[in-house]
Amino acid sequence: MSALHLTLASASPRRKELLARLGIAPDAVLPADIDETPLKDERPRDYALRMGQEKAAAIEAPQFVLAGDTVVAAGRRILPKTETEDEARKCLELLSGRRHTVLSSVVLRAPDGSCKSRLSENIVRFKSLSSAEIDAYLSGDEWRGKAGGYAIQGAAEGLIQWIRGSHSSVMGLPLYETRALLKSAGFPIA
Repeated sequence: MSALHLTLASASPRRKELLARLGIAPDAVLPADIDETPLKDERPRDYALRMGQEKAAAIEAPQFVLAGDTVVAAGRRILPKTETEDEARKCLELLSGRRHTVLSSVVLRAPDGSCKSRLSENIVRFKSLSSAEIDAYLSGDEWRGKAGGYAIQGAAEGLIQWIRGSHSSVMGLPLYETRALLKSAGFPIA
């Protein structure tokens, strides 16, 4: 069997770092350029899986493609990947003192075009955030482009009371599910 090549379909440095925890360095990193607008009445679970599948399908690569998406949801409401401080503030105010769901999909597309996917569902609870705490968090830039306006691997981790699920999944790549997909495809993983 020839060497297995893996393309990571993501611009996220976090996903690349998380893959390294499994001892995997992708042969290429090609971010998928797709429309990430949720469909009308699309449920968060369906959206997370669809995004991962569309990202995997969008990449031209001769061998394996690994893609994924992370979605923060308050009930059935899909929160944006925040681009403005106002968006991030609204998300943090909504999440303050309550539980929310973080869904991370991971999709592995094989050279024959077949796809296997997994979904990791996690529950996260923020403490009740004061305006000063929100201001302090927003004074950094780690909220930019993050689903729900926060990055658990940064300063926001100190604002989270508890998490039920996978820390790596909330960061952006569920390692347990990713390892299972890669192992079933024959990748050498300890």
